[in-house]
Amino acid sequence: MDELNAIAAKILPIDYTAKYKGAAETMKESFGYLLFALFLGVVMAYMVLAAQFESFLQPVIVLLSMPLSFIGAFGGLVLTGKTISIFSLIGLVLLMGLVKKNAILLVDYTNTLRERGLSRREAILEAVPVRLRPILMTTFAMILGTLPVAMGLGEGAETRSPMGVAVIGGLATSLFLTLIVVPAAYDLLEDWHEWIRTWRRRRS
Repeated sequence: MDELNAIAAKILPIDYTAKYKGAAETMKESFGYLLFALFLGVVMAYMVLAAQFESFLQPVIVLLSMPLSFIGAFGGLVLTGKTISIFSLIGLVLLMGLVKKNAILLVDYTNTLRERGLSRREAILEAVPVRLRPILMTTFAMILGTLPVAMGLGEGAETRSPMGVAVIGGLATSLFLTLIVVPAAYDLLEDWHEWIRTWRRRRS
């Protein structure tokens, strides 16, 4: 399509426009629907997490794990020579539901430890090692479960392979980056939250 656009720009007169039909038109519509589904999934996830944690700030910490998964998803597609297609975008939508659970485990247990009387920093330092084993177990289980799809085993499976590659790559990077970024973001955002509360008290 990019090549055709370049050719059309050279050949067609100024008052002519090019329009795609058939598979190209369907692809453009499908990409739009999937991106809307991705946006809607993020909004719904924020609303559910805000109700679960009874906070508007902590869901942001959990949702930070989502863009971290994009690094591995697109990196996996590049390394394996796969293209960005409908199936790989479906894999990205699927990732949005999978990668949050690591951050939820960390944030939820950190809150539990703080309710037991630990300071914020102590709770963070204890929550990460304790939750490491369940995070590793669930992530490796999902990676191994998606491996046959990524390898393209079975009849017609080569079309679904980009989806598996995107999911595995996203899970792998999210696993390691979440363990670093989420605790740091929790500490930083809680600092900001306390500063805002102090500032409001001073004004009132």
